[in-house]
Amino acid sequence: MTDTAGRRAAPDGMTVLPTVRSLEELGELVERHGSLYVRWSRGPSHDLGKTRSVDELTGIPMPGLSANPLQVERWWGDRSLRLWVARRLYDYHHLRRERDGDVRPWTLRGREVARGPDNEPLLCDIEPVSWIDLAVIDEAKEEVARQRRPWGPMRR
Repeated sequence: MTDTAGRRAAPDGMTVLPTVRSLEELGELVERHGSLYVRWSRGPSHDLGKTRSVDELTGIPMPGLSANPLQVERWWGDRSLRLWVARRLYDYHHLRRERDGDVRPWTLRGREVARGPDNEPLLCDIEPVSWIDLAVIDEAKEEVARQRRPWGPMRR
């Protein structure tokens, strides 16, 4: 459910956040917030109750929630911010399919406390920022497909 301000309620109706509706809008959010992350899950209201991820292979609880950074790395140079955020979404879009559509992307800020088994940041002190509309994932896939040498998903 989306209200007139473009905020999306979580499936349990507890978390109301603005919704990012394009790669450009996501890029602007990254520019505004700097240290921003994307998480693929059932949403903040589900995640904030547990505040830690579990390593799927071993079942070991980790000291924070796993997420992926959206901030642009220096080595990216003056390349397109649109392509950068498309790549960051594309890398993990397979999670939605693998988890029977039960997860969706959302952005957050937090304090990095460790690294997970795939070297992903583990965060605490989570502040949800926005939902990412699923149409943005389709836009990311299209952007990647336009590249000279398309990428494959990371499958992690």
